[in-house]
Amino acid sequence: MTEHTLPAVLTPRLTSARTDPAPVADERQALTETLDYYRRTFELKCAGLEPAQLSERSVPPSTLTLHGLLRHLTGCERWWFRMQFAGEDVPILYYSDDDPEQDFNELDGDVDEAFALWHAECEHAREIVAAGSLEQTGIRRSTGEPFTLRWVLLRMIGEYARHVGHADLIRERIDGATGE
Repeated sequence: MTEHTLPAVLTPRLTSARTDPAPVADERQALTETLDYYRRTFELKCAGLEPAQLSERSVPPSTLTLHGLLRHLTGCERWWFRMQFAGEDVPILYYSDDDPEQDFNELDGDVDEAFALWHAECEHAREIVAAGSLEQTGIRRSTGEPFTLRWVLLRMIGEYARHVGHADLIRERIDGATGE
């Protein structure tokens, strides 16, 4: 496995290095390692920036920011793993019917707290995944249709892959940093 890190000056928020998913793995290992790879990649895109930079908009009129993406991904972790798959009765994050784009529109609060909450939601998701089988089902609130843990892992990999691309462009606009 290859480990990817940034120079020490750019890594104050990183919890660990990013490791490539194993090239030979069973399905569960491949899915969980790929999701963690994208989680770490997103974290690398945010590393070393000041809170104000994390809240800088990409290009007007877009409301896309790294801080907003952090809040969005935190909400996705909670929504898909805890609320929909595990059926936990916890409040939805960064959303209301009056402002469904709260994750991007209201960038109040401490960025370190936002990262701590994201880390906690990712860890909670890992615990849910570790305790379940890939065939275990949750129920989609919007339709009542079942979905498997395998499906939600694939959905989250896609969610992160898409937003890591956004994060890469936002980061490059902020300070010119690019990376894989």
